[in-house]
Amino acid sequence: MLTALAFATIAVLLVLLLSNRVSAVVALISVPLAAAALAGFGPGEITGFVSAGVGGVVGTVAMFVFAILFFGVMRDAGLFDPVVERVLRFAGRDPVTISVATVVLAMACHLDGAGATTFLITVPAMLPLYEALGMRRLLLAALAGLGAGVMNLVPWGGPAARAATTVGTGANDLWTPLVPAQAVGIVAAIAVAYLLGRRERRRLAAATEATGATAATEATAATEATGAGPVGADAGGPRHTASEHARPRLFWVNAAVTAAVVGVLIWGVLSPELVFMIGLVAALVVNYPGMRAQTERINAHAQGAVLMASTLLAAGVFLGVMEESGMIEAMASSLTGAVPQAAGPALPLVVGALGVPMSLLFGPDAYYFAVLPVLDAVGAGFGADPDALARASLVGQETVGFPISPLTGSFFLLTGLARVPIGAHIRFLLPWAWLVSLIMLAAAVLTGAVPAWTG
Repeated sequence: MLTALAFATIAVLLVLLLSNRVSAVVALISVPLAAAALAGFGPGEITGFVSAGVGGVVGTVAMFVFAILFFGVMRDAGLFDPVVERVLRFAGRDPVTISVATVVLAMACHLDGAGATTFLITVPAMLPLYEALGMRRLLLAALAGLGAGVMNLVPWGGPAARAATTVGTGANDLWTPLVPAQAVGIVAAIAVAYLLGRRERRRLAAATEATGATAATEATAATEATGAGPVGADAGGPRHTASEHARPRLFWVNAAVTAAVVGVLIWGVLSPELVFMIGLVAALVVNYPGMRAQTERINAHAQGAVLMASTLLAAGVFLGVMEESGMIEAMASSLTGAVPQAAGPALPLVVGALGVPMSLLFGPDAYYFAVLPVLDAVGAGFGADPDALARASLVGQETVGFPISPLTGSFFLLTGLARVPIGAHIRFLLPWAWLVSLIMLAAAVLTGAVPAWTG
């Protein structure tokens, strides 16, 4: 009975999360509690399950909250503004450099791990250049998404935090072995941008040769259906207007603080949550002295921090109930027998290879909180390390794959800002995102972060 109830719990949770009928917090708390009650566990036992689950995610929650606040304060202080300005100057009017600049800008903006912020900065900044030259908006959306996706592996990003919560390992411990693979992914994304930029340059040149003096207008009309914008916009792009919270005089100080935070994270001498706590204190004291100013900056970013914190704590409830009640173990025993012995040892490799296309089916909450626990339990039967499965997932699932996932809010923000059809965007970006993910997976295998064979 416990096995059937466990599968039913996962199925109901996935339906609720995939259908967007309720929030992730509601689904992650209500479904496992109802399942535990149906299984016959008493209030005291269920309380113990929840306490164990929540206790296991406290460190991850703290890290994520203070990471959001730290990078939010740094963004307010204008740390990323000079990067945006330099990228726009570098882009010029060549489709190749514009394409490369788009990916680089998205990567720089995604240092805070927030997709919405990345797209709100990158797309409006680059869109006038694309429209002025008749470049396709589909290309802009794809490159902005690709740059953000490669950077989404950072430990303060949503996927890493969720994976760490599920396997009970520090997000920094999951990420550090993947740093070489992420570096390879960055290079691969820039290479893709270069290739697509050359293709766009040839397309525009062909349109010019075919239509003569009116080529720009006709090229725009011909590509409107696939996401190209009108020609004639201001090629110089929008001028950045510094906000009242910007601290340009402290740019190098803020850059040094941020570099120190990232360096200590990689070094691992302090826990990630403590690193971001100290970093936030330094950022607030340096940029916004005084209680009122500091409180205002914290409140400005509190909504995003509370939303993710509540989701992770709710995930702790789900994981605690599923693990402590024996439901995960029951499912694993059932599934282990169904997996062919020859395929079991290659499970991490299979998980990594399918990460990007699986992002179309499972959102971050559904995958990392409902699917990954089952995969971990199945993999344990073949000697697979849960950390290895988590890292394999992070190579593509809702990282490189999140810009094509209709199950994330930032996906709709990206397609909306770029004004591109959702289906066309997915078809355009999917093969390139999958290619970059497979390249990263190969690098992860070569560096030992993800084993090609277990057992």
